[in-house]
Amino acid sequence: MRPIEILLVEDNLGDIRLTLDAFKDARVANVIHVVKDGAAAMSYLLQTGDYVDAVRPDIVLLDLNLPKKNGREVLQEIKTNEQLKRIPVVILTTSEAEEDIDMAYGQHVNCFIRKPVDFHAFMEIIKQIETFWLTIVRLPHV
Repeated sequence: MRPIEILLVEDNLGDIRLTLDAFKDARVANVIHVVKDGAAAMSYLLQTGDYVDAVRPDIVLLDLNLPKKNGREVLQEIKTNEQLKRIPVVILTTSEAEEDIDMAYGQHVNCFIRKPVDFHAFMEIIKQIETFWLTIVRLPHV
């Protein structure tokens, strides 16, 4: 079985480290690719610029508050692109705004998760994402 390819789109170095640490202990083989802004995320997904050899991810973990191109724009581009729209996208953000939740589901996000501020709660959320999306759900081959 091939490893699960994960694209983490996150600009906060602390959250990147926590996410990588949580996935390091995963029971499922996975490879995590990290980009730190929305423009890089789209370049990665479209395999352009510095990312011409990028592997298409099986799942995207997307923050909403990103530099260059925010997560809302990235989500819209993913879900309106014929080659990308089947990739599951999990919003992982600090936003509690109802309009962000409504927007995300309106753009066909697969789930919306608010990042907890507590370290242990954040680690637990990442482990649950890993359990659900990487061991229970059958991901499409994109």
